[in-house]
Amino acid sequence: MRIAIFHSFMDNIGGAEIVTMTLARELNADIYTTNLNAQHIIEMGFEDVFPRIHSIGKVPIQAPFRHQTAFFRFWRLNLKKQYDFFIISGDWAMSGAVHNSPNIWYVHSPLHELWAFVDKIKKNFIPKWQVPLYEFWVKCNRKLTLSYAKHIDGWVCNSENTKQRILKYYKKDATIIFPPTYTSKYSPRPNEDYWISVNRLIANKRIDMQLKAFAKLPNQKLIIVGSYEKGARQFESYKKYLESIKPENVEIRHWVPQDELINLYSKSKGLIITSELEDFGMTAIEAMASGKIVIAPNEGGYKETILNGKTGILINDMNEDRLRDTILALENNSLPQFAYSEKESLMRAQKYDVAVFTKHIRDKISSVKDTYKQR
Repeated sequence: MRIAIFHSFMDNIGGAEIVTMTLARELNADIYTTNLNAQHIIEMGFEDVFPRIHSIGKVPIQAPFRHQTAFFRFWRLNLKKQYDFFIISGDWAMSGAVHNSPNIWYVHSPLHELWAFVDKIKKNFIPKWQVPLYEFWVKCNRKLTLSYAKHIDGWVCNSENTKQRILKYYKKDATIIFPPTYTSKYSPRPNEDYWISVNRLIANKRIDMQLKAFAKLPNQKLIIVGSYEKGARQFESYKKYLESIKPENVEIRHWVPQDELINLYSKSKGLIITSELEDFGMTAIEAMASGKIVIAPNEGGYKETILNGKTGILINDMNEDRLRDTILALENNSLPQFAYSEKESLMRAQKYDVAVFTKHIRDKISSVKDTYKQR
């Protein structure tokens, strides 16, 4: 079966891009995208997939022109005569459903700029004079998105958290298929003297909270692996802010190849996560597959993946002081209700292995394809 996958952008490689390339590898599918970074794709271990990644044209680096142009390009795309099935993976590529079917939309985050984060964006990230323009942009694109959603043949998402958002915004019932991790690539090694944090350098990851917490932990070390889109105002300004408050005991590495990242996981004390309302959070799985403790907010997808008190610690209403206190308590072995189990972590990660993911995706494709034929 000839399968094409649509993904909005592949110039900043994170969890959603890794899911997309894993899909392409396991299903022998082609990927259609806009901007792409060949070096990062290859360094993340997907050199076998790269020849099957096709750009439909570059888009601007700045939001919202970036998103709007991608939306338009995928809406125009018509590959129905070339492929038997389509998977929409990047959320700003969902307009590609209009001319390409049968299809499924694997929803990572249902267009947060239009729904979940609208109030926060208006309050914190755009000048007041731009708010009316942003509100008009949101109104128009919500209407477009709801219209395009009528062309989705099968709804799939990465977590119960995302499933509830789809139900709220689109009134659709999605099948949960957890994102894949090549768990066999990860393994535990003796801890060295650092914690690790792996995330894009964007505001909703709340990396500044990590920096402020470790500023109060001078005897602890944190290595942040954080990619960002060079030249994009929203990334550059947040990166500049982070660098201005970074204490000496924190190191920020803006990009590392996959082998180096796996090594960093394996020797760390554990993973620090501060993301706000994360849809799923693949880094938690990678850390557990490495046999490491995960510290994360008690919200979003982490409530589904981390076994609180066994494979990690979930912090209610996380802030810099609660994060600092949790790290200190772990260092001093003063958390009586915390019984960490490396074995439990490794077993937990297996639930999200790529083999499990691929089976469920294949089953969903067969189901949607059969239903489509009966129309």
